[in-house]
Amino acid sequence: MAVRAAVLPAVGAPLEITGIELPGPGPGQVRVRLAAAGVCHSDLSLSDGTMSVPVPAVLGHEGAGTVVAVGPDVTHVSPGTPVVLNWAPACGTCHACSLGEVWLCARALDGAASVYAHAADGTPLHPGLNVAAFAEETVVPAACALPLPPGVPLADAALLGCAVLTGYGAVHHSARVRAGESVAVFGAGGVGLAALQSARIAGASRIVAVDVSPGKEDLARAAGATDFLLASATTPREIRALTGGQGVDVAVECVGRAVSIRAAWESTRRGGRTTVVGIGGKDQQVTFNALELFHWGRTLSGCVYGNSDPARDLPLLAEHVRAGRLDLSALVTERIGLEDIPGAFENMKAGKGGRALVVF
Repeated sequence: MAVRAAVLPAVGAPLEITGIELPGPGPGQVRVRLAAAGVCHSDLSLSDGTMSVPVPAVLGHEGAGTVVAVGPDVTHVSPGTPVVLNWAPACGTCHACSLGEVWLCARALDGAASVYAHAADGTPLHPGLNVAAFAEETVVPAACALPLPPGVPLADAALLGCAVLTGYGAVHHSARVRAGESVAVFGAGGVGLAALQSARIAGASRIVAVDVSPGKEDLARAAGATDFLLASATTPREIRALTGGQGVDVAVECVGRAVSIRAAWESTRRGGRTTVVGIGGKDQQVTFNALELFHWGRTLSGCVYGNSDPARDLPLLAEHVRAGRLDLSALVTERIGLEDIPGAFENMKAGKGGRALVVF
């Protein structure tokens, strides 16, 4: 069956909106009609080679939709089930999974190397980050389709598949923000806005948003920021001034650049926690001297997928949505069509917007 999709023909090449031939689901597979897909910075990182991906590929890893068909041996969903796509399904048997750290599963991305569809000329296509959500329909392993709890709008639920799990997890699982603590979030894109809302949910007393774009102040404050700062060389000093000269208890970096990681570190109080969520390139070298590591006693940690277990955390996030504590629509800055994805990529390169949502 032919469906339209956004295909990355080669690393560094523009996306092509074209028809592809998508097969029916085989054993252990699910076919999903997409309701929406978020345009995440990770997709841009895949397209420009910051992260490797087999090509040609259909990108898009943050999506939600409705099951239209299931293959043999699939029992947890059936046609008509609304689902959120999980781009990093845990194998359950590797060392990380045995430790309960499913977000570090060694085999989570094995499916990205498979052939899941074909171009009109017969060229094999790979599913970018397993799920290939930049398409009207997709076929995924059953573990990639998580039933959507009731009470969450299906289109907005796409954001639960990456931005919200990552931002929420960075605050609650990695940094473990406690009520009354102060938090700084560097980068007010989709993940950063989710982190701001999550800091508010955690009961943070002061929430400082930092971004290079003044146009993001209203978005950041609506998400829960009590203060907004334009990123500059003096940002750490400004944050210390807002916190009695101490620095914040927790800094969450959602950009993935050496300068912002270093600024987040310097904005954290002595003994505080700095969590790096942003995905940077190998050229982004961050340096520390031995004395400052000893003296400041800070904890610096990476954070993959928010240190989240999607199967565990999705029902909890849905409860926050139903209770009005988590506003998914506030994370969406633009609702676009499939053909608008290349333009959304250009906006991300320019540092514009929070999260574009492709609505099918």
